[in-house]
Amino acid sequence: MSEMIGADLVDLDLSADTKEAAARALAARMVARGRVTDLEGFLADVAAREAQMPTGLDGGIGIPHCRSAHVTEPTLAFGRSAAGIDFGAPDGPADLVFLIAAPAGADDAHLTILSSLARKLMDAEFTAALRAADTAETAAALIRGDEPPTAQGARTAAASATGETAGASEDTAVVPAAASAGTTAGSTAGSTAPPAATGAAGSGTSPGPGTPAEPGTPAPAPDEPRPFRIVAVTSCPTGIAHTYMAAESLENAGREAGVELVVETQGSAGFARLDPAVIAAADGVILAHDVPVRDKDRFTGKPTVDVGVKAGINRPAELIAEVREKAARGEVSAPAHAPAGTPVERAGDATEGYGTKLRTWLMSGVSYMVPFVAAGGLLIALGFAIGGWQVNKAPSVMDHFVWTQTDSWGALLFQIGGVAFKFLVPVLAGYIAYGMADRPGLVPGFVGGAIALDAGAGFLGGLAAGLIAGGVVLAIQRVPIPAVLRGIMPVVVIPLVSSAVIGFLMLVVIGKPIASAQRGLTDWLSGLTGTNAVLLGALLGLMMCFDLGGPVNKVAYAFATAGIAVTDPSDSAMQIMAAVMAAGMVPPLAMALATTVRGRLFTPAERENGKAAWVLGASFISEGAIPFAAADPLRVIPSAMAGGALTGALSMAFGATLRAPHGGVFVVPLIGSPLLYLVAIAAGVCVTTALVVLLKGMRGQAPESGTTGPAAQEAGAPKDTGQPVAA
Repeated sequence: MSEMIGADLVDLDLSADTKEAAARALAARMVARGRVTDLEGFLADVAAREAQMPTGLDGGIGIPHCRSAHVTEPTLAFGRSAAGIDFGAPDGPADLVFLIAAPAGADDAHLTILSSLARKLMDAEFTAALRAADTAETAAALIRGDEPPTAQGARTAAASATGETAGASEDTAVVPAAASAGTTAGSTAGSTAPPAATGAAGSGTSPGPGTPAEPGTPAPAPDEPRPFRIVAVTSCPTGIAHTYMAAESLENAGREAGVELVVETQGSAGFARLDPAVIAAADGVILAHDVPVRDKDRFTGKPTVDVGVKAGINRPAELIAEVREKAARGEVSAPAHAPAGTPVERAGDATEGYGTKLRTWLMSGVSYMVPFVAAGGLLIALGFAIGGWQVNKAPSVMDHFVWTQTDSWGALLFQIGGVAFKFLVPVLAGYIAYGMADRPGLVPGFVGGAIALDAGAGFLGGLAAGLIAGGVVLAIQRVPIPAVLRGIMPVVVIPLVSSAVIGFLMLVVIGKPIASAQRGLTDWLSGLTGTNAVLLGALLGLMMCFDLGGPVNKVAYAFATAGIAVTDPSDSAMQIMAAVMAAGMVPPLAMALATTVRGRLFTPAERENGKAAWVLGASFISEGAIPFAAADPLRVIPSAMAGGALTGALSMAFGATLRAPHGGVFVVPLIGSPLLYLVAIAAGVCVTTALVVLLKGMRGQAPESGTTGPAAQEAGAPKDTGQPVAA
């Protein structure tokens, strides 16, 4: 690790008061060292990783990290804050901050070294020594694994503070850093502890509780009870820090609990699969992950605890106790094709509320529905463009199709689009249920959605059917089932029972009331005129520009597409669709224009992103503005919302209509009142551009990446610490 950190990458008096400022200060040192080529681009990557999951850990530790194309070689910077910085840890601010930078194509050897550091962070003696370090050289040496003169004293002080002696060898003792860096057998690829470290972790002739027995190790005496055995898998989106810290935390907790625990770390450096014999002998399984577990079927039929990776770091003892309780009850994971837990429960932290889960379930259905909306809507719009406004009254092309008549081709496109639209409600319901209960939820979800469509319950019926179907499947999966019947549960019992239940509810109980509510909503939209329509357009514009492709944006888009997802939508529904698409085009187009007219206010990376934003904005891809919003949310997002609200309001006031749910400027010929529609977009773009230029101009010229002087970089603190790098 000697090349990854030196004294110039250590700041023992980190003065930043926010996590964004801390990342900027430490990243500036990396720029000065030549390890980062684009400060703003790298910080945007750090912010994007931070947005996935907070990087604060219990014990006063923050580990912002990312893979980035702007990193030349794996690098680590360390800062120590006297006041503490909030990185989202449950126990409060972090005083030890490690910024880990990995190139986009880092090799396994470098990533293994970074994973060793992540494991060290779980060692209380290691962190105590860092807090006691009085020079940057000492801190860098500790992180590298050297033994500076002050390191031993720091360790002795830490041991004395906790009442331990230097020779203590209890089950509850923390593993030394040398043992932590070397993983237990099977824990991680390419990171095997040397014999001395293995001996430190174990005890003489028998392996430690968290270490599998080595070949030739004497077996326990026949009268000794066999310890409880657990296999675990840890993984996180980046695969650098949380993956290995969760592994170390689980192993330490396993030793304290007196269980044998072996971890498979599915990190960026690859992973070595656990020996099938070890899995077969295990009494329970812990899956701590934020990305899908590879080859998960290996653990089928065993008591399983499935949580987010941070739960593995913050509460390993609870997870071990929970899996032991499941084993005592005889509760095992579902067979293949019906994995335990739901996709949402597997992806999030156990403390995640049901409001967040509900939003994720709904977004699952919407995300799978959108391609059907786009394909069907564009085909229908093209059918009208080619065949005229009477194309919806054309006979079926199966009965009448003339190859040389444009009307026949228009009818063909219109009818294909109509077939695609018939899938919208079933797909919405099916994949909401899938988001809740995985594949067993698909059949009842699709059945319920199809019934909602036939009953005229529309999208409201699809939402209800999906949620009910998923809930029914989850309830069935919680019923204790004899082992002999488990094989037929996912293919016979669950589809049969859940489809019957959802069919009864939709046909007999709730189908008609929901259909009435759907008709009421449609009539309300059809009656919107004047001021009410303009206000609705402004509200939809605000929603489209608030999170640029996020949940709020998707809610507005789904609301608009629901109105046109019929063969004969009302004028009001088409006006809403037009307003939503127009507002969604504003942010990227405005950022592209701003980088053109006032390029000095933006970094080189942002100016390059601005060139791409022209095309993205013209294509109605709001995400083209995300790099700008991530780097400067307090200036960009309010400006975008102001322009989007104006565009949405003007579009509704002009009465512009749109049958296609997507396409941007490429479907202008299909828009009613196209010239006024373009005027509405141009007005919003100009307002957003003016506000962004004004607000950024008050800040001053943006720093040019890589041109800051060494002295300024060494100081580490940004001049504008009030500007966060992520929302």
